[in-house]
This record gives sequence, C-alpha cells and structure tokens, in this order.
Amino acid sequence: MVPIPGGTFLMGNEDEYARPGDGEGPVREVRLEPFRIDPVCVSNAKFAAFVKATGYVTEAERIGWSFVFRQFASRGVMDATVPQAPWWVGVEGATWRSPEGPGSSIADRQNHPVVHVSWHDAGAYASWAGKRLPTEAEWERAARGGLERKRYPWGDELAPGGRARCNIWQGRFPTAPSRGTMPVKSFQPNGYGLYNVVGNVWEWTADAWDATHKVIRGGSYLCHDSYCNRYRVAARTANTPDSATGHMGFRCAW
Repeated sequence: MVPIPGGTFLMGNEDEYARPGDGEGPVREVRLEPFRIDPVCVSNAKFAAFVKATGYVTEAERIGWSFVFRQFASRGVMDATVPQAPWWVGVEGATWRSPEGPGSSIADRQNHPVVHVSWHDAGAYASWAGKRLPTEAEWERAARGGLERKRYPWGDELAPGGRARCNIWQGRFPTAPSRGTMPVKSFQPNGYGLYNVVGNVWEWTADAWDATHKVIRGGSYLCHDSYCNRYRVAARTANTPDSATGHMGFRCAW
C-alpha cells in the first residue's frame, strides 16, 4: 500500500467546473492523520481470491441482476432502466463474474477493476483483507498526489501534449463505441503512485452522502463533458449501498 503523509490539504472546488449541487465547495482546509491506500483498484483476480477463500456471494448475485451499459448488453435485458440515464439497462445474470450478463466473462480481464460490487460487497472484501474503505477526505487527499487546487491528479490540463491521462468517454456520448474498463495500472500514476484515480471506474468511499446513499469518487469510462465532467479530483456523487453497476469498483485504505 502507498503511504500518504498526514497534515492539512485544501479539499473541494469552486471553479467554473464545479457542481455546487454536488457539494464540491466550499474549498476548505482538512487535516488528516497519516494513512495507507492501495495504488490500484481491487482487480477481478484479487476479488476472485477473496470469493474463493470465503465463499462470499455479492448482492448482485443474490438479487439476480445488475445494471449494464446498454451498448454492452445483449442477453438477459430486463425492463429496468434509469429514467435520467437511459444508457443503463438491467441485465439478468450480470455480476462481477459476467460483467455484461450471460455469456460474458472476466477470463481476459483479470487485471481490470472488479465491477458490479456494492458498497456492502466492497466493505466485506476490505474487512477480509484487513483493510477498510477510505474516507472521502482520504480519497481526495490521495488522488491529488500532493498537488494543491489542481483539477486532475496531474494538473489542470485534461490531456497534456494531446496525450490521454485517464479512461473516460471518447467521441459522441452515448453512441460512439466504448472500450469499457482498462487494466488497473493504465496510464501514469499520480505523485503518490496511485493509478487511475479518475476515470475507469467510480470508487466507493466509507462516507455517507445522506441517510440512504454513499459517496463515490473519481468518475468512470462513461464520463464525458457533454453531461458529466466528474472525472476531477474534487468531483463527487453517490449511490445507494446495495447498488451495483458495470462502472463502480473500489480500492482499500488502512
């Protein structure tokens, strides 16, 4: 795990990219004790080791379905959609083992982040591993990589020198072809040695958004400026703790 020094940092954002309704601001000074955090999200291989050792069954497996990006769904599509986000569909049999539903597999994605895991599932893995989920403040401190008041883990420019630094949506959303998740060590790490803290998959944190939701951070491969620029270190949103989708994962802290 990567050691993150204790001390104060400036958390949040108030610039023109901020989403006030998401509670990004005000920018405030936060003090943290030293902690450690995984340099990468938990991969399919690591989650499989946990399941093999414990026999754990995820919530999506118990419920029997999960949300899949419509472009990836072919079999098992249900009459379950998200009104504000019609690119999501419920798919019977979609789980961490079969991310797109029946017939799909993680055989060639062992080093990709595990998805279709709920907040409860992430917590169960963390406990088994002798770790925990990071708090929201810890997550942002680590994601910033030692930089202050920067938009991304590497600075203010999304693609320095025209080179992509994270896995977000490319082309017109949601019709352009998507590549989905990428390996957990894609792109360059930030100043603390953390990979893919923005883009690729949303990451569960320990903190509550409100009485019924938990905070998720970092954005995913589905984020695009046209509707969601939450692939910034200060950006935040939430989901219910029993929710599972094809673009949510997690990393652990200690």
